[in-house]
Amino acid sequence: MSDVLLAVDDLRTYFATEEGVVRAVDGVSFTINRGERRGVVGESGSGKSVTAMSIMGLIEPPAGQIVTGAIDFDGLNLLELPEDEMRKVRGGRIAMIFQDPMTSLNPVYTIGQQLIETIVLHQNVSKSAAREIAAQSLADVQIPYPASRLDDFPHQFSGGMRQRVMIAMGLSCNPELLIADEPTTALDVTTQAQILDLMLALADDRGTSVLLITHDLGVVAGFCDTVQVMYAGGIVESGSASDIFYDPKHPYSWGLLGSMTRLDAAQMHRLNSVRGAPPSVINLPEGCRFRPRCDFALDVCRERLPLLGPSDVEGHTVACHRAAELDLKLVTSEGAPR
Repeated sequence: MSDVLLAVDDLRTYFATEEGVVRAVDGVSFTINRGERRGVVGESGSGKSVTAMSIMGLIEPPAGQIVTGAIDFDGLNLLELPEDEMRKVRGGRIAMIFQDPMTSLNPVYTIGQQLIETIVLHQNVSKSAAREIAAQSLADVQIPYPASRLDDFPHQFSGGMRQRVMIAMGLSCNPELLIADEPTTALDVTTQAQILDLMLALADDRGTSVLLITHDLGVVAGFCDTVQVMYAGGIVESGSASDIFYDPKHPYSWGLLGSMTRLDAAQMHRLNSVRGAPPSVINLPEGCRFRPRCDFALDVCRERLPLLGPSDVEGHTVACHRAAELDLKLVTSEGAPR
């Protein structure tokens, strides 16, 4: 059995709009191994969520279309599966926790009805057996009185409890891959930590691989084995969490890390920032897409789009013409290269 569970190759997902074609995901390639925790970071609009939706088969034509690429999941090319076969994979072998628990649950059905429907569909068990599994799933995410709470409606749960329900739903069928798209966005900081600890502990117990999409670099540092940094529809850097955090090779990665608050320096230095704003994915700049915001750009950066390639560290890839010559180790803003 191969260690690689998911392999995405040259994925391009475009959307047709009145203003032009939105190249939301434009040439993305990566792999996830069994049991791996991979973090995906980048500003809003970088293509993180559309990548996840493409894997799940939730891009709806004609407005949205996967124009090229392959998504291999344990030997299955998901882009070639008929919809009835994809339904068996989606929710069963690959589960997704969406951004907002307030809108992800149907308000007119009880929590139990929504959990039981998923379990019956993917585990081929009776409704009574599915109810027992659903109650155990709520118990696993530490919801008190799980059997009775199956009969409650979403509005009877707090935001943190709804997110626990979403985790229970995602893990109830023991998926091989869990995609968590900003799973703690609507929660307060204390609850965020509890939910993440719980989700990842449950995933570890089941041997589930995790693709965690987030803006919070602190979360990635604490929970992920590997990280990919996305910008304007593509991956600009990928590697182990330690490589990305302690030896970033791309100016964009350096900018994201430099904007984090450091407790040992917050009173002494101003925070760095990535100047400007992300480009429109309808009218992308020529050459390197990060060039208009980059302090290190050269003429070649205007002429050619840098391809993702290996750096001087094994398993660490970067898309930058100057990656080999720049030392982008994170420093304080006072000593930051400009």
